[in-house]
Amino acid sequence: MTAPDPADLDVTLIDGYVDEPAHFGVPPYISTYPRFTAGALVDAGVPEEQITYHTIDELRDERNKWRDVADADLMIYLGGMTVPGKYVGGTPAEPDEVREIAWAAEGTSLMGGPVKFGVGEENAGATETERSDLDFEFVAKGDVEAAAHDLVANGLEGFGDRMRDVEEVTQWAREGAFVVEQHPNHPEYLICELETSRGCAYRCSFCTEPLYGNPSFRPPPSVVSEVDALSDRGARHFRLGRQADILAYGGDGEAPNPEALRDLYGGIREVAPELETLHLDNINPVTIVRWPEDSREGLRIIAEHNTPGDTAAFGLESADPQVQEANDLNVTADECFRAVEIVNEEAGWRPSEDRSAAPTYGADAVDRLPKLLPGINLLHGLKGEREETYELNKQFLQRVYDAGLLLRRINIRQVMAFDGTEMSDTGAQIADDHKKLFKQYKGEVREEIDNPMLQRVAPPGTVLPDVHLEYHQDGRTFGRQLGTYPLLVAVPGERELGRTIDVAITDHGYRSVSGVPTPLDLNRASMDELAALPGLGDQRAGSLVVNRPYDSTDEAAATLGIDLPGFTTAHTPEGAD
Repeated sequence: MTAPDPADLDVTLIDGYVDEPAHFGVPPYISTYPRFTAGALVDAGVPEEQITYHTIDELRDERNKWRDVADADLMIYLGGMTVPGKYVGGTPAEPDEVREIAWAAEGTSLMGGPVKFGVGEENAGATETERSDLDFEFVAKGDVEAAAHDLVANGLEGFGDRMRDVEEVTQWAREGAFVVEQHPNHPEYLICELETSRGCAYRCSFCTEPLYGNPSFRPPPSVVSEVDALSDRGARHFRLGRQADILAYGGDGEAPNPEALRDLYGGIREVAPELETLHLDNINPVTIVRWPEDSREGLRIIAEHNTPGDTAAFGLESADPQVQEANDLNVTADECFRAVEIVNEEAGWRPSEDRSAAPTYGADAVDRLPKLLPGINLLHGLKGEREETYELNKQFLQRVYDAGLLLRRINIRQVMAFDGTEMSDTGAQIADDHKKLFKQYKGEVREEIDNPMLQRVAPPGTVLPDVHLEYHQDGRTFGRQLGTYPLLVAVPGERELGRTIDVAITDHGYRSVSGVPTPLDLNRASMDELAALPGLGDQRAGSLVVNRPYDSTDEAAATLGIDLPGFTTAHTPEGAD
């Protein structure tokens, strides 16, 4: 039989979404897998216009797109969850859905995703991380993009499991950028995950990243060329999320390399000057305390080039020395505290630093979130956990708060057992034994630390630009910015979904905020919007409404006998009531 010509192949990519410790892929994120795989196919000779990309949510909502699954000469499914999560922008594929995709494919079918993982019998891959074939003809046990390339090159007869090299990923990342144009969220509500490295120099007992081996870095030109290609395709939002420690980028995997960071961040800004989001994810706090001066310089470089609201996730995991020793954790509570201090000192500044003026909600509201703050990851169910562990964790968080420092996010979760990790035989039992204690402790942290910390990080009047409105609930509209761990924002009223608005914060929950659109026009604002403002309430808001219109904010303030800083009457359309 004659091998098919790659130029004649029609290929369909189905994105079932991935979620790894250092890699987001559930919308509004798009992971590297579909982009790299598309680029590998192009490199193998498949024309760009013959590659179709769909998300699993598109297949659910539009049954006609199943025709692309059935008719493809090659159908590639991409998915696999190695960490648990709750998602708003999309729903990861369930195993039964993945089987249905395999059954629908009349051509050759290939499944792949996170290395050594994939789709197991659990949606999140939490208890089963060995791949089952789910009735696919081929399953990639190495890099799916390499498998796709070699499968096409071998006439759809097979491939050898392998990992791609830096030269290949540089080319494939650039050539596969076109896929973002086929994503249903493109261009306004899509953030591209960028991989700078894989693997980790450390061997924490519970983490999957060491399964990629020791750190392997893409040089700055490789990543910058990918951003350049994505920017040419309309992408404006980027997250350097695919690495264990961004400060260690371009070095030996442990010590910082400020020059590599300068080339990376400066290069990205040069090729994508109109980007709207540039965030990161992981930083290892032990890097900061072992190499403080180089880390300080690296943090300054990041804060110079990133966009506000960025978060560096710190994997403290536990403040209990007993748990740290039992699980080979590499940072102590004291070291993590020092790392929190350093990030606050070097990168915790705001684009607008004037906090002496009263909060504003109008055209002059310019305060933003800090450029880069640490987040703290705490993990429960690890070997050696005891009741004292919970108290030690709370004491650490209280110490940070009492010192006047800022944390953008406190992530508390229970461990998931993975095949092949040292804790897989004990973690689930410990988590089950401490279930009641965990729930009580988590509630105390939310009330005693999260809420006051959020008020400190984002005081009233802080402006969140470009909040994407996502869903309605209880008469309010909820949305988020694009970025790393964005704040959930509630605004009064049921507004048109899919729109983007600027919001000024008015109130705080444990992990979310309330706000009003900004600039806020007193002559146009709704009763609910006015009542949400600090110091007004329903009665004063009602007085403002019944006496409209106003020629100036001074006239409105005189109605109430109080100051109204930062509002405007200048944005009322001519002839409006």
